[in-house]
Amino acid sequence: MANREKEPLALVLDWDGTVTEVDTLHMVNDRFGDPAVFGALEDELGRTLTLDEVIEREIATVTAPLDEVVDYLRREVRVRAGFRELVSEYDPLIVSAGFHELIEPILEREGVAARVLANSVAAEPGGWRARFRDRPPCDVCGERCKRGSVAGLGGFAYVGDGISDRCVSLVAERRFARRSLAVWLDEQGVPYERFEDLHDVARALEAQGTEEGAGDGRGG
Repeated sequence: MANREKEPLALVLDWDGTVTEVDTLHMVNDRFGDPAVFGALEDELGRTLTLDEVIEREIATVTAPLDEVVDYLRREVRVRAGFRELVSEYDPLIVSAGFHELIEPILEREGVAARVLANSVAAEPGGWRARFRDRPPCDVCGERCKRGSVAGLGGFAYVGDGISDRCVSLVAERRFARRSLAVWLDEQGVPYERFEDLHDVARALEAQGTEEGAGDGRGG
């Protein structure tokens, strides 16, 4: 029987701390929110509060106009080297616990058109209000995590760096990790590949695609 060509893996990217060099929600909270509230809530993350609850309470301390915050992010946010090339070659799906209103302006600045699944925010003067995507709690972690966003993709490679990437990374066929995600995967004994920039990810995908004869590796 002839060998069937293996289907190329879809590619899924986290946004904050993965595409961006620094977590943009942390930047917003540091500059426009209440750092004391931010620190206290981060200490409770994964203990007494879910990620959504932490984000909701942190972002509620921000009262600045959306335009002011977006202007700040457009000036200050830096994306990792290789992002534009990775999107062009692999058409990744970006899945973020952050907000479209803070992601799309950076994509526009970079001249990148990418598929994004994220939450939304209402920038109200009395405190920003998070509007989370309607998705059921995960059967594994109990939170409204990113697994539901990748359910229809088939095999995929995942690139992430933090707490929001833990559960979804476990169902990926291939993982690229850094910072706290890498530490956690080490603790779980789960294999992954380290990356510093997104050129690293592209080179690794290209190398495996060449070895397996998997075409251009373009995701679905």
